[in-house]
Amino acid sequence: MEEKKYAVLIDSENISAKYISTILDEMTRYGVVTYKRIYGDWTSPQSASWKNVLFKYSLTPIQQFNIVSGKNTTDSALIIDAMDILYTNNVDGFCIVSSDSDFTRLVSRLKESAMEVIGMGESKTPRSFKVACTIFTALDLLLDQSTDMNSNYKSDSNDLTKTIYSTGSSSDNNSTNSLNIIEKISLDSIENSIIEIVTENNNKGRVTELGEIGNRLQKKYPDFDVRTYGYSSLSTFMQEIKAVELRRRNNNTVTIHLINNKSFRDKIVNFIIEIVSEYGDNGIDLGLLGTKIHNKYPNFKGKEFGYSTLSKFISSIPNLTIVAFDSTRNYVYINNRKK
Repeated sequence: MEEKKYAVLIDSENISAKYISTILDEMTRYGVVTYKRIYGDWTSPQSASWKNVLFKYSLTPIQQFNIVSGKNTTDSALIIDAMDILYTNNVDGFCIVSSDSDFTRLVSRLKESAMEVIGMGESKTPRSFKVACTIFTALDLLLDQSTDMNSNYKSDSNDLTKTIYSTGSSSDNNSTNSLNIIEKISLDSIENSIIEIVTENNNKGRVTELGEIGNRLQKKYPDFDVRTYGYSSLSTFMQEIKAVELRRRNNNTVTIHLINNKSFRDKIVNFIIEIVSEYGDNGIDLGLLGTKIHNKYPNFKGKEFGYSTLSKFISSIPNLTIVAFDSTRNYVYINNRKK
């Protein structure tokens, strides 16, 4: 099978020269690099570090003078070249290397022409650019995966976890400039997605293979990379997902299966009935009930038992009824109580 051909286009004004080896090594995973172009003002002192590696890595420098101070003309030159290369029909995909969200529309346009677009940049790259790409790779994580983690905190989005890595000396750790904030998909979101995939296949009578999990996660989260979480392989990473187990067939194919914990389900059901009973004829708001369930059993996910929502799971319990008063209020009652 012939390898795919890619054009690698680098924005030198937004990417450090220290990443060049990482960029080209990473591209060997996807195919052959036929274009290696880098854009910048080569008369500027800031481009000195890139000048030292141009010939070593056979990069073609594209000169773009910054005629007006504060105006980045490099972006325009890269975009024009990308479209010229697109219309030659000589490549199967592009690698756009930048931490600048200004290339988001370019990526979308290339994908509209059925191009695969690999995005590379630092973890600070705006998410709009990351998710526009077919795949996005954080170069700073690849360069140094052994960086010590200082602390974690959840963002306002349920899908994202922000990890703060120290990039300065210990004496600088209180300074904002010494911190590099890295966004990554939360494990809870990934686990929910995996459960959905396995449940969907189970409903269709299909077995879920490890390769399918990797492909579908990549499509849903273009910036998903197991190396972000400190793992070198998807199979090792999957051991973090408590709701599933991995099984190996004779042909060494790895399949994914939900762990059917009936005793855990029975505990959840009995707890729900007990809480609803305490509220008697008044019933309990569905949202409040959900909070109480997760306070008692933080690891509970209805999707592990084949239900897409909490309301579906509760509706499966014979003794309970959900009554909708309007589009925002749903109450849960014990059967034969007030409705």
